[in-house]
Amino acid sequence: MSRGRLFGTLCGAVFLVNMARVVFAPLLSEFIDTFGIGEATAGLLVTLVWVGSAAPRLPVGWVLTRVPRHYVVLAAGVVLTLASTFATLAPGIDVLMIAAVGMGLASGVYFIAGNTLVSELFPETVGRVMGIHGTASQLAAVSAAPFVTVALGLGIEAVAGWRAVFAALAVAAALLTALVFLTARGAELPEAGAEDRDLLGAARTEWRTILTGVLILGVAGFVWQGVFNFYELYMLDKGLSPYVARNALTVVFGAGVPAFLISGRLADRLPHVPYLLGVLAAFIACLFALVSVSGLVPLLVVSAVTGYVIHSLFPAMDTYLLDTLPDTTRGSAYAVYSASMMIVQAAGSSVVGTLRGAGFAYDAVFGAAAAGLVVLLLGMMIAQRASWLPE
Repeated sequence: MSRGRLFGTLCGAVFLVNMARVVFAPLLSEFIDTFGIGEATAGLLVTLVWVGSAAPRLPVGWVLTRVPRHYVVLAAGVVLTLASTFATLAPGIDVLMIAAVGMGLASGVYFIAGNTLVSELFPETVGRVMGIHGTASQLAAVSAAPFVTVALGLGIEAVAGWRAVFAALAVAAALLTALVFLTARGAELPEAGAEDRDLLGAARTEWRTILTGVLILGVAGFVWQGVFNFYELYMLDKGLSPYVARNALTVVFGAGVPAFLISGRLADRLPHVPYLLGVLAAFIACLFALVSVSGLVPLLVVSAVTGYVIHSLFPAMDTYLLDTLPDTTRGSAYAVYSASMMIVQAAGSSVVGTLRGAGFAYDAVFGAAAAGLVVLLLGMMIAQRASWLPE
């Protein structure tokens, strides 16, 4: 059985683990109505998903120095199956928060092992395969809001609505995990990480590359977390109808599908750091545009452009890291980067929810975030000119 078939099942796996992370955003209004919570608590719920996604990444990096990558991918599938089942049966917001952490854990475990495995399956075309893999992940984000809309439309009561979303995830995760097991057992697996056995040593050796990734994607991701998890409520605040507001997030995520494919290929061809900084600058411009426009058509246009730009950043960063890091440190250094980056960005939703609870307008919060990213961009440009950033 070829590496291509294993790659196909990994694309299915990344679809499910990303769905587990993003499906909470279009469900926030349902949770607010069902459990009688406020926006601050809703923001905390989403933050817990991303805290869960951040928490296992460093330990998984150590595990990968001892255990083959595909075994860890299988473990992620098992965790996702159990956590989704737990969410389906959650009687209250406290239990749902625990399930959210578990679903986040599954994604964190997968992204460390799965991304590294994909890059090592096809080492000559890292950008292209990371773009395809990222596209599969992005398709989950695109289908999250329509999936939720259909599930809620089919149900008369909550038990047949949002709970059905998590039940479907549990069944799909169980089936896909079995499929990954079968394809991995028959595939010729890479040995590129055989010498990667020192997590702390890799962190010390590659600290500049790790720090570059954390500063760019960690801080930009912090802002993006706050924006996309409150996007439906933000669009309602902008005057859009509830149906359009919920599915505006689909426009954002839909624009990210070609972004992964195109940006992955561009990342193979362009100097890594200048390309990353260019995408970051474009994201800042999109945020300023988002807080400045109003009306259905302008908001949807800006949403589409913003979605394309921010999702271009993800494959560009993965290509930079996985292409720059050598075989002897790749898995460990990528785990240190990923854990640190996720810790930085995980609190974005909670911060936005807290600021909203304190009475700050969405436009003011997101405008201030864009201004903060300008400071980051200027600092990174100075560092790049001084040759402090690895290429």
